[in-house]
Amino acid sequence: MHNAHTRFGTVIDGEPRAGDRSEALIDPATGAEWGRVEWSTAHVAEAIASAQRCVNDGGWAGWSRTERADLFDEIARGIAPRADELAVLESRANGKPIAATRAEVLAASRWWQYYAALLRGLREEHFQNSPTKRTRIDHEPVGVVGLITPFNGAFSLATWKLAPALAAGNAVVLKPPVNSPGSSVILATILRDAGLPADAVHVLQGGADVGSALVSDPAVGMVSFTGSTAAAKHVASVVSGRLGRFVAEAGGKSAHLVFADADIEEAVTAVVQGVFSGSGQTCVAGSRVLVQRSIAAPFRAALVARVRRLRVGDPRDSMSHLGPIATAQQLERIEAMVDAAIAEGAEVLCGGGRPSTLPAELRGGFWFEPTVLGSSHGTESVWHEEVFGPVLTLREFGDEDEAITLANDSRYGLAAGFWTSDVRRVERVSRRLHAGTVWVNCYRGMDWETPFGGYRESGLGRENGVEGLREFQQVKSVVVESGHATDPFGIGEQEQRTSEENAS
Repeated sequence: MHNAHTRFGTVIDGEPRAGDRSEALIDPATGAEWGRVEWSTAHVAEAIASAQRCVNDGGWAGWSRTERADLFDEIARGIAPRADELAVLESRANGKPIAATRAEVLAASRWWQYYAALLRGLREEHFQNSPTKRTRIDHEPVGVVGLITPFNGAFSLATWKLAPALAAGNAVVLKPPVNSPGSSVILATILRDAGLPADAVHVLQGGADVGSALVSDPAVGMVSFTGSTAAAKHVASVVSGRLGRFVAEAGGKSAHLVFADADIEEAVTAVVQGVFSGSGQTCVAGSRVLVQRSIAAPFRAALVARVRRLRVGDPRDSMSHLGPIATAQQLERIEAMVDAAIAEGAEVLCGGGRPSTLPAELRGGFWFEPTVLGSSHGTESVWHEEVFGPVLTLREFGDEDEAITLANDSRYGLAAGFWTSDVRRVERVSRRLHAGTVWVNCYRGMDWETPFGGYRESGLGRENGVEGLREFQQVKSVVVESGHATDPFGIGEQEQRTSEENAS
């Protein structure tokens, strides 16, 4: 059980470090303090130095791929016994219902299993350049990598990053979000108990001061970041400014299209879960919903009826569909964006404010109703800007070309989805949508094997799959010549002839 005396700190070489700064951890459901996180900026250099020694000594990087794979299977087995504890920590950090966070934690084991299987099955590439020359392509670790994770999935996103980073043989410095420190500490314990060398992963707690020190250190060869687009741009400028490698999954404002030939009930189900899961605090939320005009009325009625049935309540209650917003600051931002949208002409179809029926013990929390706004012209700021809350904006379109134009009218490009029964439309529309992931007759289906990442301001690089592993590796070409050296100047031939003449 965690209480106001619970403290989470930095972990270096498997050992906790006391900090000189601390911050309260606030339960978003009640607004009450339930623990503290502590850190020191001095820990940054210490963690990086230990990770660098791990790289220089070649310990972890020297493990065979089979040995790493066996360890990953052991890590996967170590997650389930701590799933309940991890789920509580995640729920208290981001407000998701406990059933959802528990499912996320248990699913994380599949990432370790996948990369274990990938390690066992990968083969390096060889090819023959000429009769006497051959080339081998090696994939080697970057070295020290920094991982920065977000509050809305600190455990799951740490897993997405750690599994391929470690599979590649890197040493890792992980910085979890300041308001979600606990699950990463437990994850580091699971890794260590499975047999991972203590100097291969370190957990740095802290705020922007720690993050800045981490990404600016030249010893950190790569940074993988998940967070807002604004933060991603700042980190990118720092890392790329020293020619470090950078991968980012940033913001999104994803479009979800419903064509007239779609199954309306199925589409409504997907639209609701695609926006309101996690109280809308997900980067792939399909918050721009476009419906074809000929079915707009029945779709809108079915959508609003479904949203009104969503239960907002205590995330510890198994009957709750939506929990609170993660922070008071984010709640204020959501309220301001909805108010602005209404002032700009958006129609409130349901929701639009704080719920009025919460029990007394939850009234100090950060709550917002699931909200559907109608837009007739798409000029409202809420249509273009990421809300990161339970807010959906609904708009109509006429034909397929208009739907594509409206969907692509965004500076983001993380994901998109559409519903149709026309198999020819599946190919046409999926090719024309500008997004890193396109879901057809489904939404939010992410797994360990499928690459995930964005176009435009939604990020750089990819996570998951083979592509996710390759992001954490450097490519080395080893070229072997078994014939004579090339002599374009003819000097060697001339010397050979001279030598033969002198010998005769």
